[in-house]
Amino acid sequence: MNQCQEPGEDQEEVTGMVCQETDLKDGQMKEVTVEDQKVLLVRTHGQYSAVGSQCSHYNAPLAKGALVGNRVRCPFHGACFNVRTGDIEEYPGLDSLPCYKVRVEDGKVYVTINKNSLKLTKRVKEMCSVVPDVKHTILLIGGGPAALVCAETLRQNCYQGRIIMVTKDSLPPFDKTKLSKALNVDSSSIVLRPHEFYQQYGIEVWTQKEVVSVSPADKAVKLNDGTLQHFDQLLISTGCRAKQLNCPGSDLMGVKLLQSYEDAKEIHSSCLGQKAVVVGASFIGMEVASYLSDKAASVAMVGTTRYPYERSLGSEIGKMSMQMLEEHNVKFFMNDGVAEVKGENGKVKAVVLKSGTVLEADVVIAGIGVIPNSDFLAGSELEVDSRKAVVVDKFMRTNIPDIFSAGDVTSFPLTIRGDQPVNIGHWQMSQAHGRVAALNMLKKPTKIESVPFFWTVLLGKSIRYTGYGEGYTEIIFKGKVEERKFLAFYIKDEVVVAAASLMFDPAVARVAELMATGQILTKAQAQADDLSWLQM
Repeated sequence: MNQCQEPGEDQEEVTGMVCQETDLKDGQMKEVTVEDQKVLLVRTHGQYSAVGSQCSHYNAPLAKGALVGNRVRCPFHGACFNVRTGDIEEYPGLDSLPCYKVRVEDGKVYVTINKNSLKLTKRVKEMCSVVPDVKHTILLIGGGPAALVCAETLRQNCYQGRIIMVTKDSLPPFDKTKLSKALNVDSSSIVLRPHEFYQQYGIEVWTQKEVVSVSPADKAVKLNDGTLQHFDQLLISTGCRAKQLNCPGSDLMGVKLLQSYEDAKEIHSSCLGQKAVVVGASFIGMEVASYLSDKAASVAMVGTTRYPYERSLGSEIGKMSMQMLEEHNVKFFMNDGVAEVKGENGKVKAVVLKSGTVLEADVVIAGIGVIPNSDFLAGSELEVDSRKAVVVDKFMRTNIPDIFSAGDVTSFPLTIRGDQPVNIGHWQMSQAHGRVAALNMLKKPTKIESVPFFWTVLLGKSIRYTGYGEGYTEIIFKGKVEERKFLAFYIKDEVVVAAASLMFDPAVARVAELMATGQILTKAQAQADDLSWLQM
């Protein structure tokens, strides 16, 4: 029997014979069914185990993912789960998988499920709540994925002090990755936890408040309403803000940035049937242009490079993604930039490019990069780098005791790059940072070891990416980029430093798992026709 046991052993159960003992070899998994409930059956080290079959992030089928040892990685967005316990071990997603009893009898494998959990596809880890007598406060600045996972990890590890999360957003933590992919989303569909969750586990969420200064000596922060808040330990997880256009007319009505839920709704409504110009041909800009392609009267994309994503994904993938959007009537103006935004009665009318081209415009959306939100730390003696990112070590500690930092605002040592300091704006990495920070706040020494994993969506097609490709000198392709089905290996110093794919699952998830186990993937392996090393 595996170590998974469901609570409430006296409850009514259903049992199903799901396969012959010999059906799976070690290191294999498959989806089976018990009373209409889909279950992931796994065999590792001669033992069978059974957990929920769907990723807790967005319900991807885990049977199509990558299994390494006792861990399965989601093929879509890279979340990882322990197949013996169902516990989430890598993000995105917040919840663990339900876990089922397995027994092998007379050469047959049986899975048993409690009837009251037949329809459950995810499981919230056990958490404690606040105890008023505990005089200790952990303050989390920022309401993003790092702060939320930090709060949950604290409660999962029996921290019973006060947790306060301060966010300038109008919503409690929400899935910001959705904003650029589906601008017109209902807030209830993107909040990560309902209001009752925070009440149940004693997590205070202060929305529409902003920290304006930090005094480490006094262990206090000042808020924009003038009040002071004491802390015993502090997490700085304020993320980044979008860079503004820096040209004449950038303050006209109709020039937009995508930062908040309200921004997304406003961009959607103001672009319907109107002429939209998107400035910045990278991930946010391309996703926004993709979304608007069938909603705006016209969409023009302005980029400084020859192709979109040229520096990050390379010119081949950039050219392909450009063609995808051109087929949906997005017009590209590349190797160019904005010289001026012209207006009439204070509202946008046209965009003048550096080349002299004039684009008619009702709305201009800028996606030209981000700046770490660390200005409020001025005078606090907290160390920031040349880009204003907060510098942390592998334990997410800043240079000041009891002050931690996590997420997009940080510069942290990346394990797969020999602890090179990096600033990475990935959702999954922010969540991992939050977990590591919480454990180290509780004096449970834990290092950040996560492998970066990222995805972008264009016209319903997902490009997946793992690793850290900065400084790559060569790309080796499997499949054909022009056929929109490929796997790309990014090479630096004769090793694979990153991989990207389209319609090639679960290759990128497998590469991520190999990197996570510390394996060096060589250029020779990437060049080989035989990719059996990737099958694990």
